[in-house]
Amino acid sequence: MSIHPHAGKPVRPEDRINLGRLVTDYYLFQPDVKIAEQRVSFGTSGHRGCANKVSFNEGHLLAICQAVAEYRNQQRFTGPLYLGKDTHALSEPAFATAISVLIANGVPVVIQQDEGFTPTPVISRLIIVHNKNNSDQADGLIITPSHNPPTDGGIKYNPPHGGPAEGGITKLIEERANELLANNLIDVKRIDFTDAMQSPLLQKQDFIRFYSDQLAQVIDMKSISDAGIKIGVDPLGGSGIHYWPEIAKQYNLNIDVVNPVVDASFAFMPLDKDGKIRMDCSSPYAMAGLIAMKDNYDVSVGNDPDFDRHGIVTPQGGLMNPNHYLAVAINYLLTHRNWPADAKIGKTLVSSSLIDRLAQKLEKPLSEVPVGFKWFVDGLRDSSYAFGGEESAGASFLALDGSCWTTDKDGFIMCLLAAEMLAVTGKDAYQWYRFLAQELGEPCYGRVEAVASTEQKKILTSLSQADISQDTLAGEPITAVLSHAPGNNSAIGGVKVVTNNGWFAARPSGTEEIYKIYAESFINEAHLQRIIGEAQVLVSAAFKNAGL
Repeated sequence: MSIHPHAGKPVRPEDRINLGRLVTDYYLFQPDVKIAEQRVSFGTSGHRGCANKVSFNEGHLLAICQAVAEYRNQQRFTGPLYLGKDTHALSEPAFATAISVLIANGVPVVIQQDEGFTPTPVISRLIIVHNKNNSDQADGLIITPSHNPPTDGGIKYNPPHGGPAEGGITKLIEERANELLANNLIDVKRIDFTDAMQSPLLQKQDFIRFYSDQLAQVIDMKSISDAGIKIGVDPLGGSGIHYWPEIAKQYNLNIDVVNPVVDASFAFMPLDKDGKIRMDCSSPYAMAGLIAMKDNYDVSVGNDPDFDRHGIVTPQGGLMNPNHYLAVAINYLLTHRNWPADAKIGKTLVSSSLIDRLAQKLEKPLSEVPVGFKWFVDGLRDSSYAFGGEESAGASFLALDGSCWTTDKDGFIMCLLAAEMLAVTGKDAYQWYRFLAQELGEPCYGRVEAVASTEQKKILTSLSQADISQDTLAGEPITAVLSHAPGNNSAIGGVKVVTNNGWFAARPSGTEEIYKIYAESFINEAHLQRIIGEAQVLVSAAFKNAGL
């Protein structure tokens, strides 16, 4: 994908969105389930869409929340449902819709005390703590499209384990929601929003203080404070913006929130690589503002709007590649935490093989799973996984005592870990990456995307070892062709081809009409490009053989 000429530059007038029109479209447009793009569809992380494309509208939220309420009732979950939202424009009306439906269905709902924003990891932690101490089962909903552009909306369900709902659950919710839409929402229960807000079923809690209080259980906050680490924070206008000042105050941390603005148009953001406004904390273009300040702080950090992802900036290295930081975090944690020796390192199959080499060096078990954080939930929940991370800058890990912290991605703790690492070792994350790369090899990592039809995505999903006729990849013998992840034998929804010094994986996106090729080389950049080129030829041949 070519880089847009305005990537990394300030938003222009023509890039801004019409917020009033967007919210109006949310209420006015009615989805038609006979049109595939307008159906409720749960990808790797909930249902996402856009109001003016009739893929995220009031009808979708009415149906999804009714389906969740019915699922709770079927499962006999009687505890609270923790409801959170991020700072996207559509999150506000969706929040109101959700409350109206949930309360009408008799669901006890808990929200932030000032009706403010709530990050994904906070919902996960609330669920886990409640269910550890109570017999009634709590769950949660988070209204967020993650790092997607300002026009988008999203909603995801976290069942009582606290993490992203597995496919079996989301399929039930998705099917019931589409059934409700097909029947013109006749079976949806709903009350007036004002009445819902006055219902005794609706409770408010100080989520900010709760989460801040908990942090000392997972991060060595005293070491960060004692070392006086100077931390620059750019919340990118996201849901954790009011959390950082509380964390700084409570733990006496030297934190400077460099951008305190909340603006649903996200007009303060530098444009991303494709010229769109996107709050991707792993993108050097979206993070250009924080990168420019890197010399002012010992470590700088950023997060996406629902704070389940992290971006780490150091004075020498600038914005770290997410794969590099995952390896560094694993290395630090497994040499500075007293966790069970058999606790596994969890990684997605499109994350760097530097992690594989590190696991071998540390003599720790490695579990490679398909794309999607839901595959780490059970392992983090029972502490059989010490760490779970994915290449898109999302991860979580165990509490200091080896117990479960969250079963969803937590951008806060990954950011604070970078500060702890510097405080305890005297080396920042980039310096530790250079140390690991010199010892284990320097990876060159890339990802390319291309438009794909629904039919083409189905072809990619069904690829297997039988479809790979070649013996070599970029001049090296192929050592493995995977259609199922070695960590849990689950289908990867595509194919991964591996050699001693490189690999590629091709799979369709679960949320967009595109397919992605991920690739890595431990030889050089030219070798990486050769791998990508051969992967593109293979995908094109698969489409051609299918008559597409």
